[in-house]
Amino acid sequence: MAGHIPGARNRFFGDNLAADGCFKPAAELAAEWRAQLAGGAPAAVVHYCGSGVSACQNILAMEVAGLPGSRLYGGSWSEWCADPARPVER
Repeated sequence: MAGHIPGARNRFFGDNLAADGCFKPAAELAAEWRAQLAGGAPAAVVHYCGSGVSACQNILAMEVAGLPGSRLYGGSWSEWCADPARPVER
Protein backbone atom coordinates (compact mmCIF):
# COMPACT_ATOMS: atom_id res chain seq x y z
CA MET A 1 0.00 0.00 0.00
CA ALA A 2 1.36 3.42 -0.92
CA GLY A 3 1.58 6.08 1.76
CA HIS A 4 3.21 6.80 5.08
CA ILE A 5 2.44 7.22 8.75
CA PRO A 6 0.93 10.69 9.34
CA GLY A 7 3.58 13.19 10.41
CA ALA A 8 6.47 11.02 9.24
CA ARG A 9 9.50 12.56 7.57
CA ASN A 10 11.66 10.61 5.15
CA ARG A 11 15.41 10.09 5.34
CA PHE A 12 16.72 7.43 2.99
CA PHE A 13 19.15 5.22 4.89
CA GLY A 14 21.64 5.46 2.02
CA ASP A 15 22.02 9.18 2.71
CA ASN A 16 24.14 8.22 5.73
CA LEU A 17 26.85 6.81 3.50
CA ALA A 18 29.80 8.44 1.76
CA ALA A 19 30.80 7.54 -1.80
CA ASP A 20 32.99 4.70 -0.48
CA GLY A 21 29.96 3.01 1.11
CA CYS A 22 31.04 3.78 4.69
CA PHE A 23 29.28 6.09 7.11
CA LYS A 24 29.91 9.78 6.55
CA PRO A 25 32.00 11.53 9.23
CA ALA A 26 30.15 12.07 12.52
CA ALA A 27 30.13 15.87 12.15
CA GLU A 28 28.55 15.63 8.69
CA LEU A 29 25.93 13.17 9.90
CA ALA A 30 25.19 15.42 12.89
CA ALA A 31 24.59 18.44 10.65
CA GLU A 32 22.31 16.48 8.32
CA TRP A 33 20.35 14.88 11.14
CA ARG A 34 19.96 18.18 13.02
CA ALA A 35 18.48 19.69 9.86
CA GLN A 36 16.10 16.71 9.59
CA LEU A 37 15.13 17.05 13.26
CA ALA A 38 14.32 20.76 12.82
CA GLY A 39 14.83 21.42 16.53
CA GLY A 40 13.13 18.24 17.70
CA ALA A 41 14.66 15.97 20.31
CA PRO A 42 16.51 12.87 19.05
CA ALA A 43 14.72 10.79 21.69
CA ALA A 44 11.38 11.71 20.10
CA VAL A 45 12.36 10.05 16.81
CA VAL A 46 10.88 6.66 15.93
CA HIS A 47 12.36 5.14 12.77
CA TYR A 48 10.48 2.80 10.49
CA CYS A 49 10.79 1.37 7.01
CA GLY A 50 9.00 -1.43 5.19
CA SER A 51 9.83 -4.20 7.63
CA GLY A 52 12.07 -2.74 10.36
CA VAL A 53 15.45 -3.64 8.86
CA SER A 54 16.68 -0.65 6.82
CA ALA A 55 15.57 1.82 9.48
CA CYS A 56 18.19 0.40 11.86
CA GLN A 57 20.89 2.14 9.83
CA ASN A 58 19.31 5.51 10.63
CA ILE A 59 19.33 4.68 14.35
CA LEU A 60 23.03 3.83 14.17
CA ALA A 61 23.78 6.96 12.13
CA MET A 62 22.14 9.15 14.77
CA GLU A 63 24.18 7.42 17.48
CA VAL A 64 27.40 7.97 15.48
CA ALA A 65 26.35 11.62 15.05
CA GLY A 66 26.08 12.04 18.82
CA LEU A 67 22.28 12.21 18.73
CA PRO A 68 21.32 9.26 20.94
CA GLY A 69 17.99 7.89 22.03
CA SER A 70 15.97 7.37 18.85
CA ARG A 71 13.94 4.18 18.59
CA LEU A 72 12.71 1.61 16.10
CA TYR A 73 9.10 0.78 15.30
CA GLY A 74 9.82 -2.89 14.69
CA GLY A 75 6.58 -3.68 12.88
CA SER A 76 7.23 -0.75 10.58
CA TRP A 77 5.06 -0.01 7.56
CA SER A 78 4.01 -3.63 7.00
CA GLU A 79 2.39 -3.75 10.45
CA TRP A 80 0.98 -0.21 10.31
CA CYS A 81 -0.78 -0.53 6.95
CA ALA A 82 -2.19 -3.99 7.78
CA ASP A 83 -4.54 -2.40 10.33
CA PRO A 84 -7.36 -0.57 8.51
CA ALA A 85 -8.06 1.48 11.66
CA ARG A 86 -4.70 3.25 11.41
CA PRO A 87 -4.48 6.48 9.41
CA VAL A 88 -2.37 6.64 6.25
CA GLU A 89 -1.14 9.80 4.52
CA ARG A 90 -0.73 9.70 0.77
